Amino acid sequence: MVIVFALAALAALAVLVAGNWYIWRRLFRDTTRAPGPVRRIGAGVIAGGWLLAVGALVAERAGAPFWLQRVLAWPGFLWLALSIYLLLGVLAGEVVRPLLRRVLERRAAAREAVPAEEPLTVPSAAPPEDDAPSTTLAVPSRRLFVSRVVAGGVGVAAAGTVGYGTYGVLRGPRVKRVTVPLARLPRAAHGFRIAVVSDIHLGPVLGRGFAQRVVDTVNGTQPDLIAVVGDLVDGSVKDLGPAAAPLAQLRARHGAYFVTGNHEYFSGAEQWVAEVRRLGLLPLENARTELPYFDLAGVNDVAGEDEGHGPDFARALGDRDRSRAVVLMAHQPIQIHDAVDHGVDLQLSGHTHGGQLWPGSLVAEAANPTVAGLERYGDTQLYVSRGAGAWGPPTRVGAPSDVTVIELASRQA
Repeated sequence: MVIVFALAALAALAVLVAGNWYIWRRLFRDTTRAPGPVRRIGAGVIAGGWLLAVGALVAERAGAPFWLQRVLAWPGFLWLALSIYLLLGVLAGEVVRPLLRRVLERRAAAREAVPAEEPLTVPSAAPPEDDAPSTTLAVPSRRLFVSRVVAGGVGVAAAGTVGYGTYGVLRGPRVKRVTVPLARLPRAAHGFRIAVVSDIHLGPVLGRGFAQRVVDTVNGTQPDLIAVVGDLVDGSVKDLGPAAAPLAQLRARHGAYFVTGNHEYFSGAEQWVAEVRRLGLLPLENARTELPYFDLAGVNDVAGEDEGHGPDFARALGDRDRSRAVVLMAHQPIQIHDAVDHGVDLQLSGHTHGGQLWPGSLVAEAANPTVAGLERYGDTQLYVSRGAGAWGPPTRVGAPSDVTVIELASRQA
């Protein structure tokens, strides 16, 4: 097992090094005539960006001083996002490059086909001196010109993509509304609204101001119930307690509930469960509560198994009245199979971020039964939110953040 892990790590490192060499070659080596400061600066930017990125990841997981995490996080995580789109850009440039070269060749051929006019001879006032300096400017070759055009386009496109994706996160999540009919929901509960918020990821990048925007967005929907389905934080209560303080302002007629996500178990789950309870949220740790019209249950995240606090569906859903509808809060979509076995009507999840950075959605689809939206599994429906925040780069591309308002519908209405 150790050998397999080491080989996989070496393969990943080789791919990473090769990808970054390829970026450097296309953006810096191929756009210059000879070795010089531009190439050295390019190598320094790429190497420095990865040093910051690795430093940010290590500092977060190792519990480094919070000020150091914040110093490293912004440039390091943004470089991660930028490097993805620089690589995608130079790959796309391989398609553009021969097309642009062909256009230039055709234009050059067309100019050569036009007969040249005889130049007018103008008598010179004085014969030129043999040692007069030449004023001819060096004209880049066609290949060099194409490389510079493509590299410039790649840089602008990558920076624009990351910039717009970061703006989309920092401005706060948008509200998404989905109607979900439940067979066992009584007529009196028709139109019951659940605000689902997941993956806020408060940390060294997204802090108190972002938490306040999320809370304002949730409260603005005037929900009957609020479901916070995990991955609230990336850090300790000591560092992020002030950032999470706005959660005390969450308001709903039937309360706000919380279940753990995998990142809580990286950040001190027991302390965070106690903190959210202090802020007025009601943690459902493998537990169920009976609301006037249906049951609301919650299970711990599967990451809690390493600490002896994994999901326990029997404890959360056993001995319940099977004639009543039940809504389950479970952070990861993969928990849907246990939910089906226990007769859950609707599972609310997050975790996937919808892929967060395209084409990350392709990876997310391979690892999760549902990446985003509403799908049915037998008699159980699963809704997966893309989440309100972001992990790592505070950037989303092709997977906008959301707070979802689930409006329950009774088939008896």
